[in-house]
Amino acid sequence: MQTDPTSAPTPDTAPERPVRPALFRGWRRKCPRCGQGRLLKGYLKVADTCPVCNLNYAHHRADDGPAYLTILLVGHLMVPLLHFAFVKWRPEPLVLFTVFAVGCVALSLYLLPRLKGAIVAFQWARGMGGFAQAR
Repeated sequence: MQTDPTSAPTPDTAPERPVRPALFRGWRRKCPRCGQGRLLKGYLKVADTCPVCNLNYAHHRADDGPAYLTILLVGHLMVPLLHFAFVKWRPEPLVLFTVFAVGCVALSLYLLPRLKGAIVAFQWARGMGGFAQAR
């Protein structure tokens, strides 16, 4: 029996990793493959490998993506709220600034590690960078 050389799985024909579960696991800062191990070993520091399934995270290239997405989301959420609060209640400028400055910082600190986890998980699911070789 002769084997067909075109039937061997290649990175282009390999089955896709599910993106949605990977994004959800990354949002929770868990390993995109097993969902058990920690993806981040600090606030923003990506671990070297998953302690459960030994997935190597060294291939990630999140770079400035999480920061850009955080700024985009915080801006699009807080600016309409700022406008609504100003028009509706007309608070003192210092009160308005204080409340929204604290809100922006808190929301940014909440979103940043979650978006970093989601971006690393997306890269793993799509086989971007060195994650393609690990298929």
